[in-house]
Amino acid sequence: MKKFAFILPLLFITSIAAASIDNPFFRGYRHQVGFSIGAGVNSGIIVPPPMEWVPFAEFHIQYSVPATIFYFPARFSINITQTVGWDSKYDLSFRRGYSSRRWRTPEQCPPGACQWRWQDYTIPIIYLSLDVALWHNDRWFVGVGPGVGMQGQENERIGSKLVFIFKPFIGYRINDRTAIEFYIRHFSNGNTAPENNSYAFYGISITRNF
Repeated sequence: MKKFAFILPLLFITSIAAASIDNPFFRGYRHQVGFSIGAGVNSGIIVPPPMEWVPFAEFHIQYSVPATIFYFPARFSINITQTVGWDSKYDLSFRRGYSSRRWRTPEQCPPGACQWRWQDYTIPIIYLSLDVALWHNDRWFVGVGPGVGMQGQENERIGSKLVFIFKPFIGYRINDRTAIEFYIRHFSNGNTAPENNSYAFYGISITRNF
């Protein structure tokens, strides 16, 4: 994940120059807005399995323009995400970074004392991203999207304001102006701070071209 900090600026600079006619995201249009909602899972890996659902969600808006990267059609986006948590669930991992806590092993914790407090992670995040279509036909497209940005505050899930994003997705074009996408969005700090337990969401989005 650390390498995104060096790769992304170069990609952004070299990519915002593409015609949108053959771009599966835009279909000849020059601008796009997207709205999405995602449900959280408790996982520290970059593509988490949909197993440990948690009381954590994201609401997301983005503005995009067409781009290319190494001849692949792409879109460059400005993104705003608001995460929302409302309960406590699943034991803490007791990974590096928890040695300063009062309870150092799960056995030492009183009931409920060492669970993730998802309500504490209601945080805004703003970031830049570059979604790349790796394959597409007249209706479907599949791709990945790295990003880099800042969250509103540090916490015990991600112990830095700097965040990196990775998003695999699959989309379906309803028509030339409207599409829906299904995605997994992963936030982490690339181990730039001891606390790097990530946020991860499974979600759906709708985009509109103009």
